[in-house]
Amino acid sequence: MRRWMRVLRTPLGLTATLLTVGVLVMAVIAPILWTDDADAIDTSNILAPPSSEHWAGTDNLGRDIFYRTLVATRLSVELALSATVIAVVVGLVLGTASFLLGRRAGRFVNAGINIAVAFPGILLALFFAVIFGVGATGAVLAIGMAGAPAFGRLTQTLVAGIASRDFVAAARVAGVGRFRSLFRHVLPNIAEPLVVNATISAGSALLAFAGLSFLGLGVQQPKYDWGRLLYDGISSIYVNPWAALVPGTAVIVAGLAFNLFGESVAKALGVGVVGGIPELPSVSAHLEDVAPVDASRRPAEDVDDVVLDVRNLRVTFPGPRGPIRPVRGISFAVRRGEAVGVVGESGSGKSLTALAVSRLVDDSGRVEADRLDLLGTDLRAADSKAQRQLLGTSMAMVFQDPMTSFNPTQRMGGQLAESARHHQGLSKKDALSRAVDRLRSVRITEPEKRAHQYPHEFSGGMRQRAMIGMGLMGTPALIVADEPTTALDVTVQQQVLDLLASIREADDVALILISHDVTVVGEVCDRVLVMYAGRIVEDLPAGELSAAQHPYTRALMAAVPDMHTDLDEPLAVIPGRPVDPSDVPQGCAYAARCPLASARCRTEEPALVDGVACWHAGEPIDIEVVDRELEEVEAS
Repeated sequence: MRRWMRVLRTPLGLTATLLTVGVLVMAVIAPILWTDDADAIDTSNILAPPSSEHWAGTDNLGRDIFYRTLVATRLSVELALSATVIAVVVGLVLGTASFLLGRRAGRFVNAGINIAVAFPGILLALFFAVIFGVGATGAVLAIGMAGAPAFGRLTQTLVAGIASRDFVAAARVAGVGRFRSLFRHVLPNIAEPLVVNATISAGSALLAFAGLSFLGLGVQQPKYDWGRLLYDGISSIYVNPWAALVPGTAVIVAGLAFNLFGESVAKALGVGVVGGIPELPSVSAHLEDVAPVDASRRPAEDVDDVVLDVRNLRVTFPGPRGPIRPVRGISFAVRRGEAVGVVGESGSGKSLTALAVSRLVDDSGRVEADRLDLLGTDLRAADSKAQRQLLGTSMAMVFQDPMTSFNPTQRMGGQLAESARHHQGLSKKDALSRAVDRLRSVRITEPEKRAHQYPHEFSGGMRQRAMIGMGLMGTPALIVADEPTTALDVTVQQQVLDLLASIREADDVALILISHDVTVVGEVCDRVLVMYAGRIVEDLPAGELSAAQHPYTRALMAAVPDMHTDLDEPLAVIPGRPVDPSDVPQGCAYAARCPLASARCRTEEPALVDGVACWHAGEPIDIEVVDRELEEVEAS
C-alpha cells in the first residue's frame, strides 16, 4: 500500500490513475445516462456544427456526436479488454509450452513465436481479421491473436528464468509434476511483470481496435465504438471536423490512460516492462565412445548396503561444433552411512554428476549409464510415479545457493510441507506440523514462528539449514550436498557441516559432499573422488589425501594455504586453465598442466586403475619445473 501511495504522490502516477478511473467510470455510467440522447435522430439538424445544444455537432442523421462518443466508451473498452484477455491467455499457453512439454517439443512452438513477432502487430491483426471475418467478434479475435505472440515471448523469457531456479528443481526432486509446478512455483513469481504488460497491452488493443473499426473491419452498424464514429466522421471532416476530432481524442486519451497506468503499476511493483528472448540452442546430439573404465574399481552388485551405484555415467549436451561431454564415464558407489566427497575445479563435472543422478539435467542434455541405481531401483527407466516417489523421499538435494532454493512467494512451512502432502499423503495440518518438527531438528530457533515467514526473512545459514530440513521431510537414504557452504561465513559453514555429520550418524544416511575445498572434504568425508575434465582421476580414502598419487590431487592440496604457509612467498597455484568441455584434448586431459607429462600422456588416456588414472602415479614432482612453468604462465 505504501508503494502505491508513493506512486500516487507523483504527477505521472496521479494523472494515470485519474485518467484510467475516469475512462472506466464513463464506460459504466455513460450508456445508462445518455443512450437515448445519443440515438435521437433529428433530420432537421443534419451535420450541424458545434453549438450550445450539440457540443460537437451532429452526424448525417442529426444524432449528437458528443453523446455518442461518451456512450461508445463502454463498447470500446469492453472490446479492448476482451482482446487483451485473449492475448494474455493464448500468450500464456504459448509461453509455457517449453516448460510443460519439454524443450524438444516446445521448440516448435518457440519457432512459431519467433516468426510471428517478426511481423508488425497491425499486419497480424489484418491477417486474422480476414480469417475471422468482419465484425466485432472477428476483430476481437484478430487483435487478441495478433497480440498473443509478443505476450507469449515475454512469458517464455520469464518462465525460462524461473524454471532454472533451484526451488523448481527441488520441486522436481520431490515429485511435483510440471503442470503443478507451473501454477505453484513459476507463475506466482512472474505475475507482476505479466500484470504490468497486460495493462499496457490493453491500451494497445484499444488503439488497434479503433484502427480496425476505422478501416471498416471492426464494429458494424447499428452498433458503434470510437473507431466506427471516427470512420463515419471522416467522411464529413470538411463540413464538421469535430465529428472526427472528438472520437479521435477519446481514443488517444483512453489509450494514454491505460499505457500510463501500466507504467505506474510497474513502478509500484518494482518491475519493468520486459521483452525479447534469446534463441534456443539445437538439441540434436549423439554419444560417441568414452574412455574405458577400470572394471576392478567398479562397485560390486551384491553389496546390500549400497545406496547409490553408478557405472560409466555420461552426460552430453548439443553444441555448435558437435556434442559436448562434461561428464565422460565415471563410476562410483556410495554405501549406507558413508560420506563421499567430490572435489575439483569449476567445470570438472561435479555438480552435473549430482544433477544427473537426481534426474535434474536439462531436457537438452542426454544422460546415459551402464548402471544408475538408487536403493536398487534403476533410475535410467522412464519417468514414473514410483520413481518420483523414490527420488522425493529417499534422496535429499542441498543446493549451493540457499536464496534460490526456495520459492520467494511462499512461506517456508508450506514449502517444506509440500513434499509430505504429495508423497506421504499427510493432511495440510499434519504436514505443517512435520515441517515445524524438521525445522527444529536442523536447529532453527522458534520453528513455529519461522514456518510462517518468507525466505527473505531467514539469514543465509538459516536458509541452508531449512533446505536440509526440506530434504528430511521424507526418510532420505542419501543426501547430495552441492557446495552447501557457499557464501557463508566460516562459523556458519562449520555449523552446516556439523549438522550434515550429525544427521548422517543419527540415521545412517549416505552423504555426497561436493566442494572446491579439498581440506573440508578431507575432514568431513570417508572417501574422496577427485574429478577433472568430466572424469574421476583419483579415488582414495580421505585420510590418505596427504599421500595422493595423482599430480592433480597433489596440486589441489598444495594450493590450500595452512598455518605453515610462508606469507612472504606467493601462494601456490595450478598453472594453466581447466579444460574446456567442448574441446577435450587427446590423451590425459591434465597433461598440458602436469609437470610429469610425457609423450604417452598426450596420446593415451589412462584408465582408473587402483584408484588412480595416471601414467606417472606417485612419481615425485620436480619443484623447479613447477616454478619454471608458473613463471612462463605469468609471463604470458
